[in-house]
Amino acid sequence: MSTRRDLTPRTLVLILVAILATGPFAPQWTVFLLTVALAKGLVVLGLMILLRCGLVSFGQALYYCIGAYAAGMLGRLFQVSGVFTLMLAGMVAAAAAGFVFGFLLARYRSIFFGLLSLAISMILYGLLVKTEALGSSDGFNLLPSTLFGVRPADTWVRYMVLAVAAAVAFVSTLLVHRYLRTPLGRLAPAIKDNEIRVEYMGASARHAIHVKYVIAAALAGLGGGLAATTVGHIDPEMAYWTTSGEFIFITILAGTGSVIAPFLGALIFGIIQSVAFDISPNTWQMVLGSSLLVVILFLPNGLWSLFTRRKAS
Repeated sequence: MSTRRDLTPRTLVLILVAILATGPFAPQWTVFLLTVALAKGLVVLGLMILLRCGLVSFGQALYYCIGAYAAGMLGRLFQVSGVFTLMLAGMVAAAAAGFVFGFLLARYRSIFFGLLSLAISMILYGLLVKTEALGSSDGFNLLPSTLFGVRPADTWVRYMVLAVAAAVAFVSTLLVHRYLRTPLGRLAPAIKDNEIRVEYMGASARHAIHVKYVIAAALAGLGGGLAATTVGHIDPEMAYWTTSGEFIFITILAGTGSVIAPFLGALIFGIIQSVAFDISPNTWQMVLGSSLLVVILFLPNGLWSLFTRRKAS
């Protein structure tokens, strides 16, 4: 009996090498677009874990924003500008918040889970808008990025951030891939299909969802810290419901068939958004909506289903 080889780790290594090798020769706007796609891909990777359980979070921007503000405040209060440190701070802060809120959200399912996560996210948005110490609705800028205390030349700063982002995304994606192959990770389809049977088997569905929710929050905080470092500015819009909707859009666009799919979806989303805005600044949302409609009609399992179909054939 032959078993199918797991090519995901090798594919991740090839993608990492390709990014690091071509980054120095790519235009600055391409490097920026790819770095932002990696940041959003980390958030969508967490959403993919939840979606495999049948749960849709409409408030994942909450942890994206927490990660960004944690990175920003670390630089503002303690003059910290290291990319690794800021991303780690964003991840820890978001994971801590996810651990606390997870006790509440793990009790709910279906639309109640989604709306409750959205409500919490909008509460944070309201608090940030009213807090003048954090820049109110305007937000504030971050310190220039450094790597281990060294700031490279201006022409190499974006590549430095991209290289760090690619390395962090590689490790995070590989860990999530390993997690999904553990007994706790494999519970997701069972929870989605029949939660009662999971309980009969002796496993706690609520505990499994809580763990997945914390992982998703940590990944969103990691992406938020990266986005803050890349853009150099943060504001309350990062917690707004439209940001959460953008992450849901990318998740549906990409599909949940592989841990690589979120990053592919985030990159394609960024390309479509950039091209659509350049061609038609006033109606670019229609292009995005049409793209999603086409994917839902012809690829209901997302763009990654194109690769699975090829393997099946």
